[in-house]
Amino acid sequence: MTWLMIFDFLGTIAFAFSGTITAVRHRMDIFGVNILAVVTATGGGMMRDIVIGDFPPKAFRDPFYALISMATANVVFLVQYGRQKRRKDLPLPKNIAQVSERLLFWMDTLGLGAFTVDGVMIGIHAGGGLFLITILGVLTGVGGGVLRDLLAGETPAIFVRHVYAVATIAGGLLTGILYRSGAPHGFAMVAGFAAVLCIRWLANRYRWNLPRIAGRRGEPRR
Repeated sequence: MTWLMIFDFLGTIAFAFSGTITAVRHRMDIFGVNILAVVTATGGGMMRDIVIGDFPPKAFRDPFYALISMATANVVFLVQYGRQKRRKDLPLPKNIAQVSERLLFWMDTLGLGAFTVDGVMIGIHAGGGLFLITILGVLTGVGGGVLRDLLAGETPAIFVRHVYAVATIAGGLLTGILYRSGAPHGFAMVAGFAAVLCIRWLANRYRWNLPRIAGRRGEPRR
C-alpha cells in the first residue's frame, strides 16, 4: 500500500465520521446521514479532479471510497441509535456531548490533514507547480467540509473557525516544498500532515482565530 493510498483511506474514514456526526446532531435520518458522510468524504476530491480536468471524478469511477464512507456512516449511526434507545430518547449527558464534540474536532482535523497532502501529491503527479499543488491540497482538504456545513445549514468552518484554511495552506506548502527539495515521498507527506494537525490543535487549544470585524449593534452575530 502506497503512502497516497494510506492518506486517502485515512481521510475518507475521518471525514465520513465527521459528516455522520454532523448529520446526527442535525437529526437527519439514516439516508441523510449516508449522503452527508459520502459528500464530506468525497466532495473535496471531486472538486480537485474537476480543476485538473480528471473526468469523471475518481469518486464516480471507483465506488470503493463511497462504500467505505457509507460503511462508516452506518456503523456510527447504529451505535448512536442504539444508545438513544437505551436511554429512552433522553438527551445525551453533558459529558458525552463534550466527548462527541472533541471526537468531531479530531476526526475533522485528521481528514483535513490527510486530504491536504493527498491533494498536493495528486497535483504533483499531474505536473503542477507549487502554487497549483498548494491550491489543490487546500481544495481537497476543505471542499468536503464546506459542502457538509452548507448541507447542514451551517456557516462553513473554513470562514469562521480556528484558522481552518490557514492550517491546510501551511501543510500543503510544506509538503510541496519538501518534495520539490528532494525529500522522500513519505517524509514530505507525513510532515505536511503533522503540520496541519499541530496548527489545528494549537488554534483550538489557545483559541486562535483570524481577525474579524464585529457586527453593528442589532446585527446578528455569527
